[in-house]
Amino acid sequence: MLRRALEGRFGAHHALMLRMHLDHVDQLGVNIERLDLETDRVIRPFSEQLQHLITIPGVGRRTAEVIIAEVGVDMRRFATAGHLASWAGMCPGNHESGGKRRSGRARKGNRALRAALCEAACSAARCKGGYLPAQYRHLMRTFGKKGQTRAVFAVGHTILIIAWHLLARHGDPVRYRQMLASITCR
Repeated sequence: MLRRALEGRFGAHHALMLRMHLDHVDQLGVNIERLDLETDRVIRPFSEQLQHLITIPGVGRRTAEVIIAEVGVDMRRFATAGHLASWAGMCPGNHESGGKRRSGRARKGNRALRAALCEAACSAARCKGGYLPAQYRHLMRTFGKKGQTRAVFAVGHTILIIAWHLLARHGDPVRYRQMLASITCR
């Protein structure tokens, strides 16, 4: 069936190009496997923190690895969760002059961390229940249809705050559940 589909203008040149592309895809697969093995080896000392971060809704293994790689596990360098959010560039900007609000753009921060957190926020927004999807829905109602980016950014900020608390308190899951239970969607 594949041969019949490729009949026509598929010559030796096309076959060569197709073989080169398929070989390249295979080589990329091998490289990805090698990088996965190296990542597993390097992250092994932080497996406990990794498991705690994975408990956050929307945060998978890759996102947890990015958080650990970009922020580290020692939260003593950030006095509060707000300091971490500011360092990461996950805080909304506040430019006000003469009583007029100007741009609310976030400041520049860690791009890899910001991308991972926004991706996790999109995933958390699709969860069935819990605080993060409720926060997303609330912000979507507040901002309207054009505010999806703001809502995702705010949920990403919340995920980073939760990550700080988990890492600063050495992943006390009971405290984490109490913290999530005490937060109500406004």
